[in-house]
Amino acid sequence: MTGDRRVGVAMDFSPCSKAALRWATENLVRDGDHLIIVNVQKDVSYEGGETQLWEATGSPLIPLSEISDPTVMKKYGVKTDAEALDILNTVARQKQAIVVMKIYWGDAREKICEAIDNIPLSCLIIGNRGLSKIKRVFMGSVSNFVVNNGTCPVTVVKSAEHES
Repeated sequence: MTGDRRVGVAMDFSPCSKAALRWATENLVRDGDHLIIVNVQKDVSYEGGETQLWEATGSPLIPLSEISDPTVMKKYGVKTDAEALDILNTVARQKQAIVVMKIYWGDAREKICEAIDNIPLSCLIIGNRGLSKIKRVFMGSVSNFVVNNGTCPVTVVKSAEHES
C-alpha cells in the first residue's frame, strides 16, 4: 500500500506552517508517500499569462527540483526558505517521498478545502497561528475552517512559540 497516500501540508512558510511540515515528516509521512505542499497566495500576479489560466484551478503540480529553484518560485509569487527546503529534501531522500507543490490564489480557507477534494488528499496537516479568541472571531481561523469543512482527516499542529 506504499505510494498510495497523498499527505498534504498547508504551507505559507511561516514558523507555524514549518512546524506543521516538520511534524508531518517526522510523524506521518511513510516511505513512498506523496507529500503535497498546498500553498495559497492572496494576490494573483499576472506577470505571465499562465497564472491567469491557473487562478481557477491552481497551478500544475510542481516537483521538488522546481520548488528548490528560486527563479521558478518567483514566477509563481512564492517565497520559500532554506529551512523548509531542507526539510523537503530530507524527507524526499530519507523516505523516498515524492514531494510536489500545488499553488492556489485566493482565500486560504476555501482554497485549502478545494485542494483536499481536487488533488485529492488522504489527510492534511496545517499549522495554527495561535490567534487569541477575539482575533479568531474577527479574522477567522483558517485551521478551524478547514477542520470543520475539509473532507479528509485534518491535523492541526500548534507550534511551541505560540503556546500560552
